[in-house]
Amino acid sequence: MNIVVCVKYVPDAQGDRTFTEDNTTDRAIDGLLSELDEYAVEEALKLTEGGDGEVTVLTIGPADAAEAIKKALQMGAHKGVHVLDDALHGSDAPATSLVLAEAIKKITDGKPELVLTGLASTDGTMGVVPAMVAERLGLPQATQLSTLEISGDQVKGRRDNDAASETIETSLPALVSVTDQINEPRYPSFKGIMAAKKKPVETWSLADLGVDAGQVGLANAWTAVETFTARPPREQGEIVTDEGDGGTKLAEFLSKAKLI
Repeated sequence: MNIVVCVKYVPDAQGDRTFTEDNTTDRAIDGLLSELDEYAVEEALKLTEGGDGEVTVLTIGPADAAEAIKKALQMGAHKGVHVLDDALHGSDAPATSLVLAEAIKKITDGKPELVLTGLASTDGTMGVVPAMVAERLGLPQATQLSTLEISGDQVKGRRDNDAASETIETSLPALVSVTDQINEPRYPSFKGIMAAKKKPVETWSLADLGVDAGQVGLANAWTAVETFTARPPREQGEIVTDEGDGGTKLAEFLSKAKLI
């Protein structure tokens, strides 16, 4: 089975996030492969263990986004594709899904077998791109799966929510998004790190995909950030001395903060 895994290069959640002058996410800071996408990469690797198939990692983003592909290749993916084009700057979810869909068509010669994604990116956290890509490709979608089983051309998985769990079934070809409950992503081994240096990575532009620049980018986005406010500095917490009335003071504090 040949699997395409969509991944994203995101700002490090441990660092300070900020925006640029045009109110888009500042990506000129330390970044990494989105943690939630690592679970999709791991699941693809598990499905192709034993030499049965190939895993292609696909990403869209600036030059530094190649680091996301690099990490996936070190984990064990076979090859990567990086869609790199200045016109993509500021693209929203519909534009992103368009480019991903066209790239998947090119990777698979128009015949995708299985497309895997993470639950959502850790920067945008929208979670709608997998469904949009599936719609553009005309594929059935099984999203937010905590388990995944493939038998023949049948796909089966469990989706968990706060109230209940449900079983999702569909047939291949399909698009599946997975949660962080599905597996434990492997750490790249020294052998994997060295092997990744020899694995092929192709870089494509919008022209290579036949996508008009007028369909993507900040100027053509359906949504945009108009203003933002920096997070205020952390203030010293309030210390309450318990003299037998600590519970009452705590309740008053929470009530004042409208937390109860």
